[in-house]
Formats: sequence, C-alpha cells, structure tokens
Amino acid sequence: MRPSPHRPRTARSLFGALLTALATTAALLGATPRAQADTTICQQYGSAVIQGRYVVQNNRWGTSAQQCVTATDTGFRITQADGSVPTNGAPKSYPSVFNGCHYTNCSPGTRLPARVDTITSAPTSISYGFVGNAVYNASYDIWLDPTPRTDGVNRTEIMIWFNTVGPIQPIGSPRGTATVGGRTWQVWTGSNGSNDVISFVAPSAISGWSFDVVDFVRHTVSRGMAQNDWYLTSVQAGFEPWQNGAGLSVNSFSSTVNTGGSGSPGDPGTPAASCTVTYAPNVWDGGFTADVTVTNTGTSTLDAWNLAFTLPSGQRIGTAWNATVAPSSGAVTASGLAHNAQLAPGGSRTFGFQGTYTGAFARPAGFSLNGTACA
Repeated sequence: MRPSPHRPRTARSLFGALLTALATTAALLGATPRAQADTTICQQYGSAVIQGRYVVQNNRWGTSAQQCVTATDTGFRITQADGSVPTNGAPKSYPSVFNGCHYTNCSPGTRLPARVDTITSAPTSISYGFVGNAVYNASYDIWLDPTPRTDGVNRTEIMIWFNTVGPIQPIGSPRGTATVGGRTWQVWTGSNGSNDVISFVAPSAISGWSFDVVDFVRHTVSRGMAQNDWYLTSVQAGFEPWQNGAGLSVNSFSSTVNTGGSGSPGDPGTPAASCTVTYAPNVWDGGFTADVTVTNTGTSTLDAWNLAFTLPSGQRIGTAWNATVAPSSGAVTASGLAHNAQLAPGGSRTFGFQGTYTGAFARPAGFSLNGTACA
C-alpha cells in the first residue's frame, strides 16, 4: 500500500517498512511458483488443457455416480470417485490425459492423427500414483483407425496395463507373452463389440516408464490387428476404475510424435508388398473349403505371421487347420501355430478352412501379411 503523501514517514516507520519488504521478498524467493492454478473437473465429459499441449478429461461414461478430477501443472489426480460397477463388466470411467483427438476434442498443436508408416518415433513418458483401496487398472491407451478420424470409435485399441488391482481382466482371451519395449507382457486380444482390443499386461506394477509408442504399434501390426497405412489418432494415460478410485494420479505425462515422409504411394514411408497369396477354394452348394498359401517375398524373417483378409458377405468359417482363423466372419486373421509360426524370406505356409455361404460364392478381395498388402 502506498503511504499518504500528506503523512511523511518517520525513521522508525521507514525501518519497519524495510523489514517488511525484506521478509516479503524472502518468502517469495522461497516459494515454488505455480505454472497455473489446479482446475477441478466434475462434469461428465469435462476437460481442461495442461502444459498448453495436453488435455485432461473426466470421461465418466459408465456410471451416474459423481466423479471429479483435478488437473495439475503436469497431470491430474482423481479427487472424487463415487459408486461402483460389477467387476465382470466394463469400468465406470476412464479419467485420463491425452495427446491427439478424442471425440472431436483435440489437444492444442497435436500432430495427430498421423499415418503409421510416416511416424519415425513417438517417445512418451508417464509417472503414476497408485492407491490400494480401489479396484482399477492403470492403463495407457493407443488408438488406431484406417482413417484420420478425430471423432467416434477407432478400429483398434492398444491398452498397456501398468498396474491392476482387484478381480478384473482385459477384454478377450490370453494369447501368451511378448517382449515389447524391452519388457515382457502377457498379451490378450478380443473385441468389446465396438472395436478390437489388444492388451499388454505387466506382470507387476510399473509406476513410471519412458518408452516409444511405435514399438507397440508395430507389434499390433505384426499380429494383423492394424496396418501400416492406418492412422494413430491419440495416446492417452489414465485409469479405469470399477470401485472407488479417489487418490489415483498421473503425476506427469509427456508425448511427442515425430514424422517423416508423406506416406503417399511410392514414398519411402510406404512399405512395398512383401508377400504373395494363393487362394484355392473348393465349392459346393452352401459350403466350401479353401487352401491358402502365403509366401514371404520380403528380406526379413517373420517370427509370427498373421494374414488378414475379409470374408465376403454371407460366408462363415467353421473349422480351420494349420492356423488359427478368427473371428468366423467379416474381417478375419489367420495366425500361425507353434510349429509353423515363423516364416523365413522366400518361405511359404499353407493353411485351410471349411465354411458355409449364402448367395453367390466369392473370393476375398485382398490379403495383408503383418500389416503389409500382398500381391
């Protein structure tokens, strides 16, 4: 406060003012500056921007019970998480922080969506804070779609389970283990009815990790659950709570997407076809068998081959041999078994299946091997 110009200060008052000013300066120097005030979000789909580049979202989609998250300078924490849902079903929400686009809400300055074959690296870092009085997973989500969409449900969801507490499990069925990003994970695949899901479950809790998102995308492509000409639309880090959840936190989050090349046909970012497929059907009224031979015309050995194709409308697979073929209709993937999973350059694998059809019989329009279109 400025002194009145009509009341001159005495020496004592000036000395006291000086001491007050010095104390105030010392307090300010000792304080930790805040980049922004914490923002509490209780709206069902409310959100806030942090660091000028990421979005924190409440995303309470599976319950009518109250949930609030507080966006901090570097992440968020769940401050209220009322209610619970059965553990044999979907979680009650997915409070998270993301880079990219989620139902038309895009983070500022994002480079997503980006075509997979143009992404050279996507380094990210996450630090979690866990609690013990809740049922939840701590999951990092990676979303992929054949189109550069910024709204709605994407085709494939990659989930990385950093931690799981309580009697919950990923969507689908276990598919063995895989080493991705230098860590070993239990892998699950399935569908939630809206999109395909591949989950990588840590054998023990991981509270913090820096990794490259591309490693998980490439592994998903190798399993035939995505393709190199698809788009990465967003990466998200948060929690799926079934019961309670207050106190869970993302302490810090960072995400960068580095791209190179346009991804147009003929550009270095677009891989050339590295396979050929021979499709030999035997057809009778209402039924058929098909022998399929896939040849690796590339220069690298495939440790696990996955051939993706779409069955024409009206066709359904009953039994298969020399491969696992699933699902039984629509967009299917044939995967090698333990004895024939590896496919060397110049090598071939033959498998087959028996099925039924309605209407006129037709062959699949195209095939892709581990995400690359075949000739």
